[in-house]
Amino acid sequence: MNKERKQKPLHGGHRQRLKERYLNEGLDSFEPHQVLELLLFYALPYKDTNELAHRLIAHFGSLHGVLDAAYEELLQVPGVGANTACLLTMLPDLFRSYQLDRYQPRQQFPDTAALGSYVCDLFLGCDYEVFYLICLDMQNRLIKASMINRGTIDEVFVYPRIVAETALRHKAKRVVLAHNHPGGTLRPTSADLKLTRHIDALLRDINITVVDHIIAVGMQYFSFSEKNLLGG
Repeated sequence: MNKERKQKPLHGGHRQRLKERYLNEGLDSFEPHQVLELLLFYALPYKDTNELAHRLIAHFGSLHGVLDAAYEELLQVPGVGANTACLLTMLPDLFRSYQLDRYQPRQQFPDTAALGSYVCDLFLGCDYEVFYLICLDMQNRLIKASMINRGTIDEVFVYPRIVAETALRHKAKRVVLAHNHPGGTLRPTSADLKLTRHIDALLRDINITVVDHIIAVGMQYFSFSEKNLLGG
């Protein structure tokens, strides 16, 4: 009997009420700590997650700060173990996978806004710079988004030759260059401009058109095409 009681989740009534509230209302009426508390139920079935949710948000400053934190940083918070840190670290990648799964193969991108939305989804939750080549056919339909390289918080190194090889491998006729600026500035750097011109010239020589280069910061984007910054 004692063993059976130990296996029952503590605060079961509170947990059930919070779950029912979510099922009836969704998350819109929840405070950030309540969203986190609800999530933590599934990593900590036998502990009070309310206190830990408050502690995490106090430590990282916000709900998104908690979800953006690195695995090792989360483990520094008292009460956070390997399962909890793994769950929280996984969520941004899960959100990105969900968003990208909504795009079907051969999805068409009719304008810059559609491309910009796709690129922002591509970098959802990334806290390091990544460079992608988005390969399209002649009708601007998606063939493949290929990661060219992954860098640090403020730079990513790209070999134009690898970009060209990737475009040829996927039989792309048109491509979009895409990378993110986790530091928060939408404006391209001088290195971004130079790289774009170099890749544009290289791909034109093999009859592949660079449609755009898009920089993503959160859910905002900067389009080289809209600003007439692509090569001639």
